[in-house]
Parts: sequence; structure tokens; C-alpha cells
Amino acid sequence: MSTHAKRERLLLADLLEAAGPEAPTLCTGWRCRDLAAHVVVRERRPDAAGGLLLNVLKGRLDAAMAEYTAKPYEELIQLIRTGPPRMSLYALKQIDEAANAVEFYVHAEDVRRAQPDWSPRELDRVFSDALWSRLEKMARLTGRRSPVGLVLRRPNGQTAVAHKGAPVVTVTGEPGELTLFCFGRQASAAVTLDGEKEAVAKLTVAELGL
Repeated sequence: MSTHAKRERLLLADLLEAAGPEAPTLCTGWRCRDLAAHVVVRERRPDAAGGLLLNVLKGRLDAAMAEYTAKPYEELIQLIRTGPPRMSLYALKQIDEAANAVEFYVHAEDVRRAQPDWSPRELDRVFSDALWSRLEKMARLTGRRSPVGLVLRRPNGQTAVAHKGAPVVTVTGEPGELTLFCFGRQASAAVTLDGEKEAVAKLTVAELGL
């Protein structure tokens, strides 16, 4: 596994373990047990994971989630730590990095920021740059449902257009915070929003993300 994806995987497992199965997350309606099951199903049940994107497979996804949430929580944590099966596409380094570095970062923050005693995490420059690179490529996809024009801006001035339109709201923050914002965690992201008051209000409750 690649460096970023492996580190974020192990961090996510540690956070889930420390929080416990019934602790809340930023994912609406999900406790840590549900989030852990989601991660495992996504990697180990490709026949069901398609339900994350295709309604026709939603029933299969729900059945797989029910199966895994019923498993011992410690088993789910161990499955996350050990990673996908050898024959899984996620076991390939390039796919692991492309698909999991951002996924695990976001879910780690889902656990961290839902706890009352959470503290900010300072990301190293290399990982921040990696997140920004991914965000630039995914900006239009994650921002496609924005009700207003959406521009993402790093403190160093780099920008990415996530949605064309008017009025425009510019969201400024570190790459990790912008990533959370674009994946629908607007209320928990440490960013500043510049634009018309009504446009900002619409954006903060918009359904962003994949």
C-alpha cells in the first residue's frame, strides 16, 4: 500500500478503536460501527459496494452492511487494519492511493471531529499537496450540485473552480479542510467563505460530494 493511504488507514482504525462502536460520526445516522462496516464492505464486497453509486444494487449493499455491522467490532477494526484481500483491486498500490488516501482521510476526520474532545490535526506539506492535487481533479465532480458558483482557494493563492455559475462563493482553507468541505462536511470544515450572504447560506447546506 502507498504511504498516504496506509497511514490514513491505520489512523482511521486507531480512531475507530479508541472511540468505540457506539460513538457518533459526522456521517448522518452512522455510529462508528456503521462507518467501520462501510469501509470493510467497500473493500471486501465489490458485488455490494456498487450500491454506493447504483440504486439497482442498493438492496445488496444494505444486506452486506447489515451482515458486517452484526460482526464483532474488534473484527471490523482488524479487517480495516489488514487491508483488502490480495486479489482485490484495492490491493494494487496505484489504485489504493487514488481511491483510499482521500477516503480514509475524510472518514478519519468523521470520527475525530464528532467527538467532544477532538483537536485539530496539522497535516504535513507533502500530504496537503497530495490532497490538493486530488481535489483539483475531483473539484467539478464534488461541486456539481452546488447551487452557486464555487471556487476553492488555498492560502498560497492556488485556486480550482468546483462549479461555474453566479453568484460566486470563494471558499478558502488548507487542502484538508477544503477536501472536507467538498465532501459534504461544510459545517465541520475550518474554512472562510466570501460571497453574497444568501449564496453563502445556500452553499453551506448544499449536498456536495460524490
